[in-house]
Amino acid sequence: MKKCLITAAVFLAAAPLTLHAEAADPNLTQARTLVKQFAGQLQAEVAAGMKAGGPVHTIEVCSVKAPAIAAQITESSGWQVGRTSLKLRNPANTPDAWELQVLEQFEARKAAGEPVDKLEFAEVVGSGDDQQYRYMKAIPTGEVCLNCHAAEIKPPVEEKLSQIYPQDQARGFSLGDIRGAFTLSKSN
Repeated sequence: MKKCLITAAVFLAAAPLTLHAEAADPNLTQARTLVKQFAGQLQAEVAAGMKAGGPVHTIEVCSVKAPAIAAQITESSGWQVGRTSLKLRNPANTPDAWELQVLEQFEARKAAGEPVDKLEFAEVVGSGDDQQYRYMKAIPTGEVCLNCHAAEIKPPVEEKLSQIYPQDQARGFSLGDIRGAFTLSKSN
C-alpha cells in the first residue's frame, strides 16, 4: 500500500511539471494557434466550395486556397507553414525525412489506439545556429474529405482530380484515418 501511495505521489507530482513545461513553451503554443487558424480557414473554404458547387468545385478551392492560406500564415507569422501526407495529392507537399518519420510515428500511435485528433509532435532539430523548432499535427479524415479521398469517388470528381493532379495518390481513406498533417517550422 505504501509503495502505491509513493508511486501515485510521484506521478501526481510529475504531472504538473509536464503540463507546466508544455504551457511554458511559447513555440508550442504559437504552433497550435497557427494550426487552428490554418484548419479553420481551410474548413471554411471547403464548406463554401461544397455549398457553391459540390466536390468538383471544392477540388479547385483546395488546390488554390490551401496553398494561399499557408503562404499568408507563413508571411504573417514567421513560421514555415504547410501540409504533407504519406499519400500525396500535390507533389509540392512531399514530406522531408523528418516529416516522414513523424507521419509514420502518427500511424503507429493511431494503431496503438491514440485518437487521430490528438496526434501532435514537436521538437528542436539541428545544432548550434542551425536549430529549428518543428511541429506537426495530424489531420483526421472527416466525412467531407471522403468526397475526394475515399477509395471510390464519383466519376466527375475522378475526372477533375486527374486533370489537376495526374499523379494523385491521396485516395483510399476511410473516416478517421490520418489524411496527413499540418507541418510548421521556424528558426529557433
